Amino acid sequence: MHPTALFSKDRWLSLVFLLLVMGAGFGFVLPPSPVSAAPTSVLPNADTIRQGEYLAHMGDCFACHTARGGMPLAGGVPMNTPFGILYSTNITPDRDTGIGRYTLAQFVRAMRDGVDRNGNNLFPAMPYPSYAKISDQDLYALYAYLMHGVRPVYQKNRENRIHWPFSIRQGLSLWKWLFLDDRPYRPDPSRSAEWNRGAYIIQGLGHCGSCHTPRGFGLQEKAMDERGPNGRFYLSGATIDSWYAPSLRNPKALKGVEAFLKTGRNGQAAAFGIMAEVDHFSTQKYSDSDLHAMDVYLKSLIVNPAGSPSGSSPERTNPPRRMASDALFTTPGGLGYVQFCASCHMLDGKGVAKVFPPLAGNPSLLSGNPLSVVHVILSGSRSAVTAEYPKAFAMPNYGGLSNEELAQIVTFVRTAWGNQAPAVSPDEIGRIRSEITPRPSSPGSWSGPRLSGILNDPHREEILYGMRLMIETNTLLPKNVGDALTCSSCHLDAGTVAYASPFVGLSSQFPSYSSRAGKVIDLADRINGCFLRSMNGTALDKQSKAMSAMVAYMNWMNGGFHRHDAIAGRGVGRISKRLVPDFRKGKRIYRQDCASCHGMHGEGLRDAHGSFVFPPLWGPHSFNIGAGIAKTYTAAAFVKNNMPISHGMDTPLGQGGLTDQEAVDVSAYFTHQPRPDFPDKIKDWPHGKKPSDSRY
Repeated sequence: MHPTALFSKDRWLSLVFLLLVMGAGFGFVLPPSPVSAAPTSVLPNADTIRQGEYLAHMGDCFACHTARGGMPLAGGVPMNTPFGILYSTNITPDRDTGIGRYTLAQFVRAMRDGVDRNGNNLFPAMPYPSYAKISDQDLYALYAYLMHGVRPVYQKNRENRIHWPFSIRQGLSLWKWLFLDDRPYRPDPSRSAEWNRGAYIIQGLGHCGSCHTPRGFGLQEKAMDERGPNGRFYLSGATIDSWYAPSLRNPKALKGVEAFLKTGRNGQAAAFGIMAEVDHFSTQKYSDSDLHAMDVYLKSLIVNPAGSPSGSSPERTNPPRRMASDALFTTPGGLGYVQFCASCHMLDGKGVAKVFPPLAGNPSLLSGNPLSVVHVILSGSRSAVTAEYPKAFAMPNYGGLSNEELAQIVTFVRTAWGNQAPAVSPDEIGRIRSEITPRPSSPGSWSGPRLSGILNDPHREEILYGMRLMIETNTLLPKNVGDALTCSSCHLDAGTVAYASPFVGLSSQFPSYSSRAGKVIDLADRINGCFLRSMNGTALDKQSKAMSAMVAYMNWMNGGFHRHDAIAGRGVGRISKRLVPDFRKGKRIYRQDCASCHGMHGEGLRDAHGSFVFPPLWGPHSFNIGAGIAKTYTAAAFVKNNMPISHGMDTPLGQGGLTDQEAVDVSAYFTHQPRPDFPDKIKDWPHGKKPSDSRY
């Protein structure tokens, strides 16, 4: 049975309804928890307040109680539940709208028993079943911080939109009587201090089980720790808010867990969705010793082959990773990956270190439950912002692709490069799509023909070779390419992106007169111009197999367009030459928005083997001064429409975000940096009309 079937709406809504009715009828009331924390009559010292602030981050208070664009801890964050929408409350010390009138005893009761100052039961969206484990000392420090270290904010709480009868809070008394253990954490004397510290954090303030532990018939966590008959369920993986939180008892999920929690990424994966917020607001603030303690505790829970949580299980050895070139260029899923994913995650699925996560060996992709992977593809996501990685990168949403296309692509990435995970069907994509609200594609978005359509053409072998030459130019034609660029460096996604010099309708424009050449040129001449200039190399033999294949691909991409047809998205767009560039601002913009991919000094970005994954923008391995992109305003138009990638979540590349002026500033900066000469420049524009922004 699919894991989400455990929470079919009819099944658990009826059960919870019974609980609520019974609770309302019997009126169970839990006695308040005893408090032996420090007295409240003494103003806490600075160390206690600092410790409380640390604990507030550890408990992820900021993520849940800070609305986007709102004041810290002032509440108003909507939380979607099957019962309706809950809004987080104001927990600043404002006396009228916040918790400023709470005594320590009332605060402790709210944290351990889920009862507010007025005696109302709190919905367990606040994880008080976990917070109950917090020690008296830490509760006092947290209280001290919220009362004396947080700025009061007058902001009334939003009214929850919970459907009747679930809005009857009295029923929660029975729920708590059945499921809540409000006793603080009890150390295990047979374990080390490190182990106990990790258990205390994960079971208590960290409340990891809230997402990673499956729920029972009353939507309670099936286990609050690893002990007891249900202990096997603790942190074993669960579905929450249309995301799948994977098992934390799997050795693959625990590789590099300390780095993942501290920085939002490790060598295998990057945080996305809910976990990106946890990394940003919470775990990046943890001390190294606490992260290590958590690692020690989690590794003690790893399930061995016999099913018991003692010791670690040997991992299944996957075949050596290699680029699945056969499937990559011969299947609809592989070609879909080439068109929509490879620009960031690379043809070999290894991603780009410190920028885009790998897909080869990625634990999220290898999960038996594809929910999170499909969710992030449909709705997009942003990487966690941490001290180590202060720049957020966005994963564009691909909700505009059909269920069949997405199933083909997801199945490909789950089975390529040594990955071994079950295929995903179009029906499964459709079911997940119906459970979430995908972010719609941006108005006016555009993409060229689907590369997978090449497989239906009788000349597919030649066309596919031409397509590969476009995206692997410097690898397949090393004698003709003199720098680190490929055709797809400018013609993004193999020439399918609007205003990135797309190939759609292009071949119909040739032969045509070129003012730069001073004569009529054909398509092969135009292609060779790129080899000589943008790739600073040598021309192809016009009768060669490679040239024929590239022309065949461009003819296929042309579609049904004719010479005088209006072609949406043609070229790179235009930028007014009246805009005067500011080189100083351009340098700042470059370092802020471009350097992460192209290097701080324009040197490009290489992988571990020294191969370029993103091209240099100046220097000996970049395009020469004869290239069209070397002209300031041509470059500015390209940058305006296509850079930086992963800035937003619109398809196809999340590109854009700069103003016209910013695009001119940054383009003037990088186009005027040192680059190779073009000896034949003296032959250009023999009849005049040289552009004003030409470098020569």
